[in-house]
Amino acid sequence: MQPLWRAQEELQTMANALEIAKSSITAFNDKDWNRMKALYASDAVYDEKATNRRIQGPQQIIDGLQMWATAFPDANGTIVRELVIGDVAVLELLWTGTQTGPLQTPTGTIPASNRAVELPACSVIQVEGERIKSDVHYFDLLTLLVQIGAAGATSGQSRAA
Repeated sequence: MQPLWRAQEELQTMANALEIAKSSITAFNDKDWNRMKALYASDAVYDEKATNRRIQGPQQIIDGLQMWATAFPDANGTIVRELVIGDVAVLELLWTGTQTGPLQTPTGTIPASNRAVELPACSVIQVEGERIKSDVHYFDLLTLLVQIGAAGATSGQSRAA
């Protein structure tokens, strides 16, 4: 059995990791880029699995996130469920917004569609000390592209726009 002080220390680490992870979603929702930048460690990595984009460093991460905010100025992440284990917080998210700006992609720019999106996602955020060390973000890019009209829907994936 571990000493009580050790258990309390682990609980504090978990609470801290969850608070910092949730703060990153709030900062994005508020488009508070200074707050967002302050949350990331100097060597932090943002790994966006759907786009195969891996970004390192707070300013580069902010630049990448601002690309999404340009395309979806009203983008908002709602935390659906949360889980924390040690220094890792897992957030199940629902991103909503309307594509009123251009979306930059590796293959070109997708013009504003003025279509609303509702995109389930998951972020796995590791916190080191008081900063985010890594943020691995999972979402279905095809679902996003179908919702903005940039890709055709396959059977079973149609949604009302």
